[in-house]
Amino acid sequence: MSSNRPTLADVAAAAGVSVSTASLAFSGAGPIAQATRERVLAAAQELSYSGPNPLGRQLRRGRAGIVGVVIGDALRRAFREPVSAQVLDGLVGSLGPLDLGVLLIPGTSDPSGNPVDPLIESAAMDVAVLMWGGTDADPKLAALRRRGIPTVVLEGLPMDGVASVGIADRRGMTELTRHVLELGHTRIATVTLPFNAERGDGLVDPDTHPLDWEITRRRLAGILDAGVRPVAVYETPASLVEHGRTAGLALLGSPDRPTAVIAQSDLLAAGVVLAARELGLRVPQDVSIAGFDGLELPWVAPDVLTTVVQPLEDKGVAIGQAVATLLAGEVPHAVELPVALRVGTTTGPVPA
Repeated sequence: MSSNRPTLADVAAAAGVSVSTASLAFSGAGPIAQATRERVLAAAQELSYSGPNPLGRQLRRGRAGIVGVVIGDALRRAFREPVSAQVLDGLVGSLGPLDLGVLLIPGTSDPSGNPVDPLIESAAMDVAVLMWGGTDADPKLAALRRRGIPTVVLEGLPMDGVASVGIADRRGMTELTRHVLELGHTRIATVTLPFNAERGDGLVDPDTHPLDWEITRRRLAGILDAGVRPVAVYETPASLVEHGRTAGLALLGSPDRPTAVIAQSDLLAAGVVLAARELGLRVPQDVSIAGFDGLELPWVAPDVLTTVVQPLEDKGVAIGQAVATLLAGEVPHAVELPVALRVGTTTGPVPA
């Protein structure tokens, strides 16, 4: 061997083939006899050679082999939220066969107030994925466009030159609201995801409060499409149980409380359920509560949330397919996956 660490040239010499033939044996591409490939791989095993340098392979391809995933929130908070985890699971599973890795990038601003994480400006990546919404005014998207990086936007508006993957959440929220209406409820409140990057926590007037996040806009619009104007709109800073509990205590702690609360996520709805229990209210006899996502939440038992089920893993797979299309030099068509209403035990007739 030419050094203590075996090289592809060493393997080629041991197998009695050229370096280019040995390279083909590892890549699995190009014309090479099966017997020759087996001889090369046997020589590699004997020499304890694990394969070509992946960095060199990426440089020859002209690719970094990386998909940058901009989470849209602080990582410590995002990974407490099972929706993000399940979508990422589907995405990572679809990227493996493409020989692509994932770089996770926080979506929140740094202490200096810069809305764009430095990794978005500098990290090597072949494609970027913006999780949980994006518009033409999004500074993160603008930074990626300046760099010429193809981008997939999840839950955002369809935009020219940008791949889009989403769900029919507006229609799903309309169907959920109609279900609550059919039970006789008219005093309906809603607990929302953040309206904008400020991530407020409290009651808001949706007519005057700045609403920049498209996912929040769509799900609120779904309630309005059913002919309901909520008696109260409570904005939360993130889709976490504790924020739903805070909202629930505020909404249900007064004598003129709503008889139904529709939350924009299951974790927020579960928090409202916990608040109702804390206040001595029965669900659904005293208050009906519904969410969105279709998560399995056994710790809410004996209650089972009424919810809108979205295909979380399929969403991740669809993002991976969009990445593959972008790498092929094409812009994929916008994808909108279906959702479905699932009635549980937390919604019932309006209290007498």
